Amino acid sequence: MVAAKRGRLGSTVTSEGSLRNMTTRDGEHTTIKVTGESEYSILIGRQLIGNVANLLGDQVNKVLIVHTATVGRLADELRAELQERYEQVLLAEVPDAESAKRVEVASFCWQILGQADFTRTDAVIGLGGGAVTDLAGFVAATWLRGVRLVQIPTTVLGMVDASVGGKTGINTAEGKNLVGSFYAPHGVICDLDVLQALPKNEIRAGFAEVVKCGFIAEPEILELIEEDVDLATDPTTEQFRRVVELSIGVKARVVSEDFREGGLREILNYGHTLGHAVEHAERYQWRHGVAVSIGMIYAAELSRMAGHLADDVVDRHRHVLSLLGLPVSYPAGRWPSLLATMQRDKKARAGMLRFIVLDDIAKPRVLAGVDESVLQFAYQEIAS
Repeated sequence: MVAAKRGRLGSTVTSEGSLRNMTTRDGEHTTIKVTGESEYSILIGRQLIGNVANLLGDQVNKVLIVHTATVGRLADELRAELQERYEQVLLAEVPDAESAKRVEVASFCWQILGQADFTRTDAVIGLGGGAVTDLAGFVAATWLRGVRLVQIPTTVLGMVDASVGGKTGINTAEGKNLVGSFYAPHGVICDLDVLQALPKNEIRAGFAEVVKCGFIAEPEILELIEEDVDLATDPTTEQFRRVVELSIGVKARVVSEDFREGGLREILNYGHTLGHAVEHAERYQWRHGVAVSIGMIYAAELSRMAGHLADDVVDRHRHVLSLLGLPVSYPAGRWPSLLATMQRDKKARAGMLRFIVLDDIAKPRVLAGVDESVLQFAYQEIAS
């Protein structure tokens, strides 16, 4: 028997009806509402960038667009468009990926805001991948204790995860996202057209978060990937749009009920406890989705070892992630350092590690207080 304490989640997120109630369609555009403590809309569709000014509104005077060099051309185009409506529109080019999430980069953005005399009537736009939206959200949350924020994710990961939910933060030498805040955006724009220029491996790495939503809440996602992985990962197809909308819907429903991660929202951490430790071990040179893929395999193996999950569901994890070309193993000798990093993770409580595991597909739960020997045995099942 496994020595473990079974935590409880406030509710599950399996109701398709709740997603329909939060979703509206206007022609080619879909709007998913986040309700509860902080209300805002997520727009999904094509050719949506032109809606940014309407989302910002007329009360804004100045705008800072935080972006990477990768989307520099899009940032220039957005700036030109917004300059016709606002007093001043500035650009802050930041490093790509996790290199952006450093206090030095946040300080650079604060300096721009200070020198341009940004007030609480002004706004910040995050334009880029998940790291950029995390950074831009943190900058907006901390400048004058909060200015208006609009997120425009330009990666799959950014759309289905980082830009939705109001988690903002930066990394430290001790771990990922240890400094941050809960700060809801004024709105999120997911323009699927901007994804067409992404390399295939970048798109598929982002699909780890999509797969996560499939295992914790929406089995249809897994079915679409298994039916035809090429169609499901092609930004021009209806299958792609469907899995993106389903994934965003999962997060919107969870965040609407539990904005500050007091209970239900923990299920979104499936695969992330070990995944974040892998990112730290790789000095943040790995894509987030690649690390989360390994983390999900570990969580599935831990679920099985704790007596919760059937063999075929564990095998399905490997099958779906392998279809996407994502890793399902990690070097055997890394366990001691990974465990030390997990013990510093913000998800730990009073020194006790907490994992999201599965009883079955779409049936997540908290598992806490597991013996370290069991954690290590589970790791041996994914060790290469």
